[in-house]
Amino acid sequence: MALLIVGHRGAMAHRPENSLASYALAEEVGVDEIELDVRVSADGQLFLLHDDTLDRTAGDESARGLGPVAELTLAQLQAAVLNSGRGVVTLAEMYDATSTFIQLEIKDPATLPLLTRFFEERPADAARTALSGFDADAIRRAGELMPHIGRQIIVSDLSKAEEFEGGLRGLLEHTGATRFACGFPGLTRELVDRLRDQDIEVHVWPMRSIDDMRKALALGAHGTTADDPAQAFAWRDEALAEAMNG
Repeated sequence: MALLIVGHRGAMAHRPENSLASYALAEEVGVDEIELDVRVSADGQLFLLHDDTLDRTAGDESARGLGPVAELTLAQLQAAVLNSGRGVVTLAEMYDATSTFIQLEIKDPATLPLLTRFFEERPADAARTALSGFDADAIRRAGELMPHIGRQIIVSDLSKAEEFEGGLRGLLEHTGATRFACGFPGLTRELVDRLRDQDIEVHVWPMRSIDDMRKALALGAHGTTADDPAQAFAWRDEALAEAMNG
């Protein structure tokens, strides 16, 4: 199976991250999945944003200096102008605008009860979603609340997984994850193959060069996440051609 290409916050190299335009471009170039980030507002509304403030993605002064987004209402978050030219995108807006499989990264564990209700009302969207994140306890709790939705645990590199009690095996057992997203350091083909035999998919990140693509393919990874998914497809084709001709 070809390495899956996942659009990071859509196609953020060319469109503002976590915007409808970014998601649309990712689908246009043919991504297998889109990775994006979910948070909750002060009035309990689910929306999409990576950071815990609007400052980095502000489009004008209306979005700067407002403080933590968890302390703002959805109305305030939508009134602030981001670099997309509008306010935040709600979770429902994103699902209504897309058809691709979604990697939904949990940025705040407080989203979990709300996500449970959201997906109870939208089972078709639940079926095209994997819940993801760095917080092992949050991913475990996601499995308790939403056992029918797949889970992915993310680490920056293998050493971070080995710091967990019981190491990588303990981390996977604790979270019940069937996907393991990891930075390249420490990964080996032997480990990836062993995890695949246990029905654990390995996704590698970041994908910033053709050398990264060569490493991902050599590892036998299942997928990779790229800021520029169109470029990642081109790198994948080039690296596969090299392997065939080499």
